Amino acid sequence: MEFTIQLEPSLGNLAMLLAMNQDEEHSAKLLSQMSALGFQGLQGKVGAMNGEKIVASIETAAKRHKVIDSGLYRECHALYHAILDALQGVTRGQIVFGEVHRTVGLKFSILRGPGPAREKGEWIAVALYGNIGAPAKGFEHEVSGLGIFHI
Repeated sequence: MEFTIQLEPSLGNLAMLLAMNQDEEHSAKLLSQMSALGFQGLQGKVGAMNGEKIVASIETAAKRHKVIDSGLYRECHALYHAILDALQGVTRGQIVFGEVHRTVGLKFSILRGPGPAREKGEWIAVALYGNIGAPAKGFEHEVSGLGIFHI
């Protein structure tokens, strides 16, 4: 199925679009187009029953792909807050997983670039999309979350 989506190139909607995309080839094209607009990012996957593993996976991907400078506190701090805000959306406000017998399988995107009104300074967005539920096939539902923080 082929379709076209026309969006204003804002950090949040581009991050969600990338996280929700299921086709790796299409994701590469999206990232290339986003780069031409001044954004830098990546797409990845994480599945866990532990919030710490989710945070660590996203942080590691951001550092490995040099979306943030791991030597600068303000960049790590901004990423951390964006991750926590996105997880709040996925978990409906309580970032707990295995403790209440639920698991997640998520696609994530991390996108860095201009913020509101393309004003000076950079922002970072973390978008999450996937499933949450009991650790048994068929006992899950879709979820999404978005966190945006200034660097």
